[in-house]
Amino acid sequence: MSIIKQMLSKYDISSENEILNALKEIFQEIALLGLYRGNFFSKAAFYGGTSLRILYGLNRFSEDLDFSLLEKDRNFNIEHYFKYITNEFDALGISIELRKKNKKQKSSNIQSAFLKNDTSIHTLDIKTEDLESILEGINYQKKIKIKIEIDTNPPLKFQTEAKTLLMPITFNIVSMTLPNLFAGKMHAVLCRNWKTRVKGRDWYDFEWYVKNNTKLNLEHLQEIMIESNDFEQNKQLDKKRFVELMNNKIDTLNLTKAIEEVKPFIKDLNIFDFWSKDYFRLLTKKVVFI
Repeated sequence: MSIIKQMLSKYDISSENEILNALKEIFQEIALLGLYRGNFFSKAAFYGGTSLRILYGLNRFSEDLDFSLLEKDRNFNIEHYFKYITNEFDALGISIELRKKNKKQKSSNIQSAFLKNDTSIHTLDIKTEDLESILEGINYQKKIKIKIEIDTNPPLKFQTEAKTLLMPITFNIVSMTLPNLFAGKMHAVLCRNWKTRVKGRDWYDFEWYVKNNTKLNLEHLQEIMIESNDFEQNKQLDKKRFVELMNNKIDTLNLTKAIEEVKPFIKDLNIFDFWSKDYFRLLTKKVVFI
């Protein structure tokens, strides 16, 4: 059995969308292994929804690989590490292409989806024609793309920890700790400003953090919000102000759009039976802080 087929066997797959999500996650783990072999994690930490899914058990799929440097370095070049990613896929008989993505809207430092001018973005394209023999009978032809982003000028005041992955082999990576991941997610909840879209994944993750009694690093959240020009530098983000900001955001939340956006990444849709503005206000009251 191929290593990819072995990794795929842990997933309960009943639709093409579930195959896509599972394969993306497997390829994310292979890319992480390549970065580990290149000693990338001596310079950077894994964060975002995919880190929460792979390392901490979030029960929804995620699309991108997000990283933050441990120290600010605008001259950092992640492309130095891409040969290690390519080597891992080559060893499994899979052809990939890593492409740099050109960013738009360079007039502002922080864009509507938090795409900073000093964020390096690349796309990993996996060639699905290579998968037929590897998947041993599973026919899959859709394009698989994974976006890789690294913030070379990150807001600091966050903590990290080493985490161990067991597949494709046993290896270690560095991740932001849960209170700091929570801070990053709350920045997305409070400050993401898509004009016509609602990212339901933000609200799903918020619910997950609260249900798992994760403490929120309010100091790191304040640093991120100052960096994105969403909070005044001479002010203090305290618990009372946080609750006020959350309740204001909940007042304008389009629940229908939020649910529709997150549905493709969720297996059990019954969880949405409880979603309401009052429910999110209740969750806000239950947030604990460090």
